[in-house]
Amino acid sequence: MTKPLLLIDVDGPLNPYAARAQRRPEGYGTHRMSPTGWTGAKPLRVWLNPAHGAELLTLAEAYELVWATTWKDEANDWIGPHLGLPGLPFIDWPQMHGKAPRGTFWKTQYILEYAAGRPFAWVDDDITSYDHEYVDRNHLAAALLLHIDPRIGLIRPDFDALADWAAAL
Repeated sequence: MTKPLLLIDVDGPLNPYAARAQRRPEGYGTHRMSPTGWTGAKPLRVWLNPAHGAELLTLAEAYELVWATTWKDEANDWIGPHLGLPGLPFIDWPQMHGKAPRGTFWKTQYILEYAAGRPFAWVDDDITSYDHEYVDRNHLAAALLLHIDPRIGLIRPDFDALADWAAAL
């Protein structure tokens, strides 16, 4: 049987970018990065928790891990090494930040295209009720859409929910 996909956003779930700027969240290290999409004068501040890599590798026993981030393949260069992750496949968005169906997040339509009928779990900080409705209507396989607070990032209950969902398939 094919494993379900675990579609992983970076900014929000792994990098709690909305946390107070003066206080790095506990367990996180600060990294300065300049991916090709970054246009700031100074490198981008990214907070990453190395324990998340171990959690994701544990989930890889039940899931196929895939980057679902605007970092695209650069997540393998900039994010994965800090978390101890191997190179992962990524969604190569046909268009970023473009038009989306009926109030959904712009990624949602492409998530369904990438999943191509496979069960998937998706962690992102931009998931809304519109995305849940769209996936329920347009994706016949099981799907778990897990909204992550970008001030906090992934936490123990999120990893537990992902493990429990995969085990219940």
